[in-house]
Amino acid sequence: MIGDLINYIIQNIRHRFTRSSLTILSILIGIMSIFVLISFGEGLRNYMNVMAKEMGTDKLIAQPKGFGPPGSTGVYLTKDDLDFIKKQNGVSEATGAIVRQSEVKIDEKKVGKWVFIMGMPTEPNEQKLMEEAFAGYGILKGRAVKKGDENKVALGYNYMLANKVFSKPLKPGDNIFIKGKSFDIVGFYEEIGNPNDDANVYLANDVIKELFDTGDNYDYIFIRTEKGANPTEVADKVEEKLRKKNGQKEGEEDFYVQSFEQLLETFGTVLLVLNSILVIIAGISVVVAAVNIMNTMYTAVLERTKEIGIMKSIGARNSYILLIFFIESGFLGLIGGAIGVLLGFGLAKLGGIAIAAAGYSFLQPYFPWWLIVGCLVFSFLVGAGSGFFPARAASRLKPVDALRYE
Repeated sequence: MIGDLINYIIQNIRHRFTRSSLTILSILIGIMSIFVLISFGEGLRNYMNVMAKEMGTDKLIAQPKGFGPPGSTGVYLTKDDLDFIKKQNGVSEATGAIVRQSEVKIDEKKVGKWVFIMGMPTEPNEQKLMEEAFAGYGILKGRAVKKGDENKVALGYNYMLANKVFSKPLKPGDNIFIKGKSFDIVGFYEEIGNPNDDANVYLANDVIKELFDTGDNYDYIFIRTEKGANPTEVADKVEEKLRKKNGQKEGEEDFYVQSFEQLLETFGTVLLVLNSILVIIAGISVVVAAVNIMNTMYTAVLERTKEIGIMKSIGARNSYILLIFFIESGFLGLIGGAIGVLLGFGLAKLGGIAIAAAGYSFLQPYFPWWLIVGCLVFSFLVGAGSGFFPARAASRLKPVDALRYE
């Protein structure tokens, strides 16, 4: 019986191929859009989870408040703040980071590129803390800057590639110019996954202080909490004590201290809201598809009224007629959903390749099993739900009236 029912439904869909194809097209567009958007959203979530594991949850970041790129706000944390933070209960170690923007050249006579210059601590444990704070990246080739490196520099990943920062790739032993001063390249960092961070230039803290005349001011202070301490509680206590030290009232402080866990939670909330908005927009096409399916099924009921009368006259129950049209509309939705998932998978993969080629390798689609199953189930339910009222109308037709219908 089930086999006969499915065969009957397939024959009806094939018989009205053009109309069925347009109906399937309308739902596959919506499912494809939803699939692509959610896959990239899940890719970002997966990246956050990987980043959280690599960074660890024992990190805090203290940062001055202000708008604009680091180093341009006019508000800084000081060495006095750093020393004070190091003495707080629950703090294992802390290090300051200086960030400035500057033009970097490979030929002193030609125009260069404006990038971020980052000051690196030279103590091994502090350098490790800072590297972990940036998603656990480390040196890929050569070495990091160390104490006494007055004219040495380490570069981000993209400097090793042609046409990413400069037209030609660089290698250890080459030199670059910053503010008219020549620096020898000693190493390159691993890929972080976005073109801004992968174009960073890394100098020793003492060198960047002298080159940019920053004094003892810092743009960030990275903190590692003691083993077993609650990072969020430590962040709150450090912020409270630093506020009192600086004589500032609560809510009027010119800095904030957050755990990396809090930062990731904030980013996750923003991501959830953004994904929801995008899915709602894509869902509009699903609503249009649902109306289209309903219209198709109502038309099918009118076209097959006499056929329904014949089935009823030979004993078909209302529930059987209802089931035929209900499953047929669900089947239309499922076909559209399956094609939409396949096209969405291919489109997301191509998008990921194009995005990676543009330098944003961290933004890649992720395809959990529940996304595929969910889209298929959702498409079937949309189709079946849209066909319910036409199916009910078909099941309520009286055999005599149906047989007389022309």
